[in-house]
Amino acid sequence: MVKALTLELLKTQGKLYAGAWKEKNHEPAVMQPGSSHTSLDLAGEPDPITYSWRNVSVYYSRSTKAMDVPILRGVTGICRPGELLAIMGASGAGKTTLLNVLTHRNSDKLRISGDLFVNGLRVDPDALTSRSAYVQQDDLFIGTLTVREQLIFQALLRMDRHVTYEERVKRVNQVIMELGLVKCENTLIGVPGKAKSISGGEMKRLSFACEILTNPSLMFCDEPTSGLDSFMAQNVVAVMKNMAERGKTIISTIHQPSSEVFAMFDRVLLMAEGRVAFLGEVDAATKFLSSMDLHCPKQYNPSDYFIDQLSVQPGKELKCRQKIDMISDVFRSSSFNEEVKTAVLANEQQTGITFQKKDKDDERSPYKASWCKQFRTVTWRSWLEVVREPFLIRVRFFQIMAIAILVGVMYNRQQMDEVGVFNINGALFLLLTNMTFQNCSAVINTFCSQKHLFLREHYNGMYRTDVYFLAKNLVELPFFVTYSFLYASIIYWMIGLNPTLDRFLICGLVSVLVALAAVSFGYLLSCMANSVNMALTLLAPMTIPMMLFGGFFLNEKSAPVYMMWVKYLSWFNYGNEALMVNQWSGVKNLTCNGVKTCFADGEAVLTHLGYSEDDLWWDVTCLAVLVVVYRVIAFLFLLLRTHRGKTRS
Repeated sequence: MVKALTLELLKTQGKLYAGAWKEKNHEPAVMQPGSSHTSLDLAGEPDPITYSWRNVSVYYSRSTKAMDVPILRGVTGICRPGELLAIMGASGAGKTTLLNVLTHRNSDKLRISGDLFVNGLRVDPDALTSRSAYVQQDDLFIGTLTVREQLIFQALLRMDRHVTYEERVKRVNQVIMELGLVKCENTLIGVPGKAKSISGGEMKRLSFACEILTNPSLMFCDEPTSGLDSFMAQNVVAVMKNMAERGKTIISTIHQPSSEVFAMFDRVLLMAEGRVAFLGEVDAATKFLSSMDLHCPKQYNPSDYFIDQLSVQPGKELKCRQKIDMISDVFRSSSFNEEVKTAVLANEQQTGITFQKKDKDDERSPYKASWCKQFRTVTWRSWLEVVREPFLIRVRFFQIMAIAILVGVMYNRQQMDEVGVFNINGALFLLLTNMTFQNCSAVINTFCSQKHLFLREHYNGMYRTDVYFLAKNLVELPFFVTYSFLYASIIYWMIGLNPTLDRFLICGLVSVLVALAAVSFGYLLSCMANSVNMALTLLAPMTIPMMLFGGFFLNEKSAPVYMMWVKYLSWFNYGNEALMVNQWSGVKNLTCNGVKTCFADGEAVLTHLGYSEDDLWWDVTCLAVLVVVYRVIAFLFLLLRTHRGKTRS
């Protein structure tokens, strides 16, 4: 009775959405169940998919196999076209782990065994990515984009190549209407806890909207209703149900849904302690537990009852685990399990063949958009992100100005005598230090913090690793160049360095190259580290050796021989020599006041430091090489992180 009423409500909601869309845009109604042709076909009508998995076991790998911790144990199941499958269980039952196995995600440090088949063919991760969508539990977005811009970005990269821009925008408008995002479509997404943002419910709906844009034939959802009120949770599941009725295969984990939401699902997979406790139709689950004298009370939410029976309660661990094992063993020998095994084996008829990509374009590339389109789209988003980020624009501008003016005041109008020589040398090395730490920390705080978002979008088949890396570098380049040249310009004239124009321009060039080398090193640390905190922790111990070989704190002749290689990787070394040669070469008017350390001219200063006037452009060239080399190594580390861990046995 409840299920029938719920399905009727679902159809009513579909008609309401269609009417609202028609009234606003004068377009034919959409999203009506049973409709033979709607704008959902913008992404093409993909082939139906039957997904089965057999004897899937997952262990958390430690130092030895004997110590591996079991997470999933012999899980078998199937989901057919037109079905909405709910994976349920208490916390720690293995729901998300199973979903990650089915989507080939997050398999680091896991030992996985089992067979996955799609339409009788073994699953290929890239082919699966191009034909499926995955709504993950954590909401990751660029906070400086609006809701509409986020959906436009997704539509440009995830919809098929033959779809026109107008059709993509039309699909975005439709999804915004369906998921109730009209009021916030032009609102910045924001970052929860840091900047004003859309609500948690709107953010969850946006996550769902990003995935249904492409009308996927197979969809995975990891607790898509988390953080939503009962009405919006029902709304989201209604959209999932509507997609299933159109022949899609929908697999979703869900945690204690309301009775109305639970009634929308076609089949339920109950899990406990990594085992299957039941897999079958929703109504049959209650009957199955009743056959073991586990009767669900009347007027009680069946999903709450299932979770209660399959959870391990504190203080009753042994008794609860015995009951879970009993339920799982009974199911294993039941007719329900035999039906599942029969269906799974029927889906494995063409063994030894891999589920391949859909067409010739997919064979050439797993991405829906061309390389150039990926680059344009990612660059567009990165540009919006940078120009709207106060830290990168306003805060860093005032930071640069404040430090430059402070240094300029402290070293203001130095005299050309022995005291002025040491002060000027210190000011020039301070320039290198400021360019290094300011730019390194800026890169780490922005690039490293978005790495998880990049990995998610990359695994979704949206863009290549090189596209993302190049776009980020290109967009941020003008700001790093401008700020470093501005800093050098302020302190140059305030300190009273070599007043000729060509020397000033060379100083500006060296400052820019040092800043870019530091930025490259920041990218390297960001790609090496797993988090922002780890990258910032590595910054000092990996930068200080470079600084020591800069020629200011340490005479390289007294350094250990086995550490001399650091000198050739240090932008401090090349930058300091270039600045010193640029400042003192050709200077003849040094005043000597008779102190012990006295320099007659600029050549004497360079001789004292061990520098040669002939090495200026060699130093500039080496700085440019370091800029490129560090970025190439950073890219290789980033590329290594995108490699899918394959630990199946």
